[in-house]
Amino acid sequence: MGILKAWPWAAAILSGLLLIQSFPPWNQGWLCWVALTPLLCALFFEPRPARRVALRKAALGYVTGLIFFPGTFFWLSTTLAKLYDNRWLLTLAPLLSLFLALYFAFWAWFVSAVLVRGETLPRFPRSLGNLGIACAGACAWVVHEWVRERLFGGFGWNPLGVALYHEQSIIQIAEFTGTPGLSFLVVFTNLMAVIIVRRIVGEIGPVFLKRVRWEFSFTMALIAATFAFGVRRVWHADSSASVPLRFAALQFNIPQDEKRDPDAVETVLEEIQKWNGVATAADAAQASPQLVIWPESAIPTGMFGSERSFHFVIDQLQDANYALLLGTVDADLDRGEDYNTALLLSDHGREHQSYRKIHLVPFGEYLPLRPVFQPFVGQLVPGDFTPGREYTVLQLADPPIKLGALVCFEDTLGDLTRQFPKAGAQLLVNITNDGWFARSPAAEQHLANATLRAVENRRPLIRCGNTGVTCTISATGEIDQIPPFQTGFIRREINVPTAPRLTFYTRFGDWLSIVAMVVVAATGIGSAMVRRGGAVTKGLK
Repeated sequence: MGILKAWPWAAAILSGLLLIQSFPPWNQGWLCWVALTPLLCALFFEPRPARRVALRKAALGYVTGLIFFPGTFFWLSTTLAKLYDNRWLLTLAPLLSLFLALYFAFWAWFVSAVLVRGETLPRFPRSLGNLGIACAGACAWVVHEWVRERLFGGFGWNPLGVALYHEQSIIQIAEFTGTPGLSFLVVFTNLMAVIIVRRIVGEIGPVFLKRVRWEFSFTMALIAATFAFGVRRVWHADSSASVPLRFAALQFNIPQDEKRDPDAVETVLEEIQKWNGVATAADAAQASPQLVIWPESAIPTGMFGSERSFHFVIDQLQDANYALLLGTVDADLDRGEDYNTALLLSDHGREHQSYRKIHLVPFGEYLPLRPVFQPFVGQLVPGDFTPGREYTVLQLADPPIKLGALVCFEDTLGDLTRQFPKAGAQLLVNITNDGWFARSPAAEQHLANATLRAVENRRPLIRCGNTGVTCTISATGEIDQIPPFQTGFIRREINVPTAPRLTFYTRFGDWLSIVAMVVVAATGIGSAMVRRGGAVTKGLK
């Protein structure tokens, strides 16, 4: 009896562990196709009903979330606690997980209490009904990821579809559905795997061969069609007109504690000057770059933080024929506001354009509920940045290219990123400083999330990180990188489309999430009406 009581909780834990393995640094993305099946078995097939069944099912989902989130985001606590020598920061990931796990709890409750209405050992006898259950369950997952990305400032890191970022043949549908479409497909497959096996086991007998179970054929056809479309997209890349751009993206690999040391400023500037000279020098094999990219917060005090820093940056451009894109802190003195800014300098530093970061990172660039958290983590965020207000597209003169500059974690947000191609950007560039998280999986997870932005919008993406991952990502998701946590640069010539089309996702954004909300709401209302009708009928009897 003890085993019968314990196995649902063990299954919930197993799903959490499988989900962790699906993401970097483990990169076992294939596991996401079955990672939720242990939890689903616990939700559907618990051997005997329990008191407060709905609450128990939600608790199973909550346990899966409690395993997954700290197992994936542990670097939020360990690296920051060490960097700031503050043990209170060790609680950051666990405390965040206590909240984020509620999303998994909602999904588990919806699947078990709404879709199968708390039925014990459901048999799933009808193909159309089974497809409806899987579709509604996958929609509920899409809804919870959409809310997680936006509620209370949002933390949409690692939606389930991102686990497939290495699978070029699968992720191409993102140009229509965005990452929510990939999450939908994965969850739909998990649900159908459990439902189909349960139906087959329940129907073994004399009539087994007389029944057509076309939900299996439909599921396989959906996956095959997704794969076939992806293969065709990868093999037959867009051949529209393009212009070559020579660029160099520098990875200075300066430890964060060194950047924060006032006595190390000159050493850091000397390192930047040395590698910038190497990266921009012309040679027999390749002409000098037209665009040079430095990472976010490359200059320790910011370009405008001191007269020395300002003149240092301008001096790099005095005899240069390239434009320089870098991250710095900018201020509006009239309003008393500070901005995290992407700055494009050209014409030997005489011309400048800037984009002010719109989506700020909680506990990084502003402190939510400052009166509550100030005593514990105030040193982490002594002051708050102000979010930008405009999706400013930056213009290169030579060659004439419009680029969207994404700062830090902005390239993990699909709806934000698509605003730049909508505004005319032909190229996406991300400048970031993942050095805050030292030698943790954070940089690789950041890359995984960013890869989908290139595919969703069919725009090449250049990433430049202080410690990595510095790379190019093609419009089909192919990654060309230098190893993280080493000093160096990537210098390439890429073709930038001159008149790129707007993808379906770029035009309409997270339309699938809106459809999913309608499906979830309609399913919930329908289930409530059925329950009410059943209760009325029972009362009449």
